[in-house]
Amino acid sequence: MTSVRSLPPVALPSVAGSAVVVAAPGPGAGSWAGAPSAVLVDGVFWLAHRVRRPLDEGRGVAVVVSRSSDGVRFEEVASVGREAFGAASLERPALVALPGGGWRLYLSCATPGSRHWWVEALDAEAPGALASGRRAVVLPGGPDVGVKDPVVVIGDDGTWHLWLCCHPLDVPGHEDRMTTRHLTSADGLTWADAGEVLAGTPGTWDARGARVTAVVSTDPLVVLYDGRPTADDNWFERTGVARGVGGGGVAARLVADPDGPAARSPEGDGALRYACAVPLPDGSTRWYAEAARTDGSHDLITSVSPAPGQA
Repeated sequence: MTSVRSLPPVALPSVAGSAVVVAAPGPGAGSWAGAPSAVLVDGVFWLAHRVRRPLDEGRGVAVVVSRSSDGVRFEEVASVGREAFGAASLERPALVALPGGGWRLYLSCATPGSRHWWVEALDAEAPGALASGRRAVVLPGGPDVGVKDPVVVIGDDGTWHLWLCCHPLDVPGHEDRMTTRHLTSADGLTWADAGEVLAGTPGTWDARGARVTAVVSTDPLVVLYDGRPTADDNWFERTGVARGVGGGGVAARLVADPDGPAARSPEGDGALRYACAVPLPDGSTRWYAEAARTDGSHDLITSVSPAPGQA
């Protein structure tokens, strides 16, 4: 068994030394810019993020797609509103450059009048055309589960891998609970469920649930995830580290590092959530994450961690 002392360190997003990519749309709790998904393609950073307003102003009102040459200053190229999908709210998207050309945007959509969520996909030839892209419901959820916040990785063999946040709906008033399941696909549209890979640990900081947010490496499998101890901490998740165990490669069951969380905001409600890792050509990593401000609003921030072995 690997001891706690021998676990290799993992790079993390940080509020210290970070830059604000998208400021909160307003002051106070519920006014949040974040839930980012970013990729680097041919020297250009592409970012999709959710804009959320307080409950009485509409929750997740839109997903915005932007581009940047430096990873910090972005220009909007498309905006997708919740109304087009009949959704009560939009949450974390996933932006994917398709292997054969073109782009896909996965959207987390809330069913009006319920705690149910589903995932829909938009395909287009270019990021700027995603708002009018071809639509497909790819993960409908079900009467007993809401699904959202996909994290997508395409393997070297062409297999698509998806880590999906699942909210059980079987106990009224406790729909905030969350676990993560791993799914595979040949095309990113039709998915096979390989089972639950990560859940919270009773009596710890992530007891109420665990949501994979970023795949740091696939060999060995290391991920970052959002966790929280209670229902009252919903929306104020911190970031933890989990690693694959027992074989299985990229599809492995995940076990959280002890003594979490590994990262949080020093301000406001403490939230540091929805981390997204973008590997850079020099071996360093550019992070995007949603981080709390003193007044309870959340900014979308970016920070860079050096390559392993570098200062």
